[in-house]
Amino acid sequence: MTDNTALEAAAFRRLLQHLNEQRPDVQNIDLMNLAGFCRNCLADWYRQAAEAAGDSMDKDAARERIYGMPYSEWKARHQTEATPEQRAAFEHSHRRHD
Repeated sequence: MTDNTALEAAAFRRLLQHLNEQRPDVQNIDLMNLAGFCRNCLADWYRQAAEAAGDSMDKDAARERIYGMPYSEWKARHQTEATPEQRAAFEHSHRRHD
């Protein structure tokens, strides 16, 4: 029987690969609007899991793990300015999660 943790880790790595290699065009705001989480959320959850396991990790290190590069580099390569429509959708969806 395969260890569930190994399967979960493999699925997580595949999610990161998909987001960062196959779909870097998908903006974080679009992920937030559609799914309620984004790459930055994944980084926060990763950092929280590390801290729960007793490992100290700062926000930049967690983001680099999730993005596969420093966050500033990711932003320069892939991030675009949010459109007024994206911002409005975010404000609408964010209110639903409060």
